Amino acid sequence: MTEMTTPVVVEAGASRLARWLPRPTPKNLITLLITLILVVGEWSYGIVGGYRKLGLTLGTCVLTELVLSWFLLGRMPFLQSAYITGVSLTMLVRPQAGLVWPFVVGAALSIGSKYVLRYKGNHLWNPSNLGLAALLLLAPTRVALLSHEFGNAIGANAVIWSVGILIAARARILHVSLTYAASFALLAAARSAIVGTPLLAELAPLTGPMYQLLVFFMLTDPRTTVRAKRGRVVTVASIAVVEALIRLGNDFDMAWAAPFAPAPPILALAIVGPIAMALDLRRRSVRGGQNPTV
Repeated sequence: MTEMTTPVVVEAGASRLARWLPRPTPKNLITLLITLILVVGEWSYGIVGGYRKLGLTLGTCVLTELVLSWFLLGRMPFLQSAYITGVSLTMLVRPQAGLVWPFVVGAALSIGSKYVLRYKGNHLWNPSNLGLAALLLLAPTRVALLSHEFGNAIGANAVIWSVGILIAARARILHVSLTYAASFALLAAARSAIVGTPLLAELAPLTGPMYQLLVFFMLTDPRTTVRAKRGRVVTVASIAVVEALIRLGNDFDMAWAAPFAPAPPILALAIVGPIAMALDLRRRSVRGGQNPTV
């Protein structure tokens, strides 16, 4: 009797465990990926800069999300976005020694932007992107971003990019990540020819945490990405072009490019992304008005 009932008991236990574990949805897989980048980066290079900063940033993101969602929308929020934003800011923000306010201000601005900077019912900026761009533009002498590559750790980069590509493919957003990577590579080759720098030096930033977060999270955020596949491709290619222009402008000491020098990809996305999103929302609104749906 024990032999007959054991498989049933095991199956029932596995079923109960499956209900408690998060399902492998695209959003859960993306959360897993950013956690992987956090763990690999901290284990290899200490990019977190102390778990106090992680707790402070995550706590501010979660608290801001809870308060604004409850008072403005009257409901409890889903906190995955706050988690992703908090981890991104913790890894990338590098203020002057001893300063902690950039983590709090960046977190509050990032989450608050979802509720304040809206157009036709949607927020236009990826939360992490807006927070980072605001810190760089408002306090350029106090705040910088972590942008160095993960050294020569080919294994760590291979793991992150392999998992990132698999998750992006599962979430059906791989075309966004690959379009940006290909555009960046082509424009890096052009910059190398124009400026005379080694091609590998121009390509190296793609191995850094800033670009990994950009490629797999900020560019692919479904809430701030245009709906059509073709539109997404055009948008991310345009972001890469604007980034390349910023870099070239700084290479040739052009005054207009100087404010964008600390993080060209972050600021290029902050410029192009909301414009593309607003145009897409307007187009969808017009079509919806002409062809109302139930």
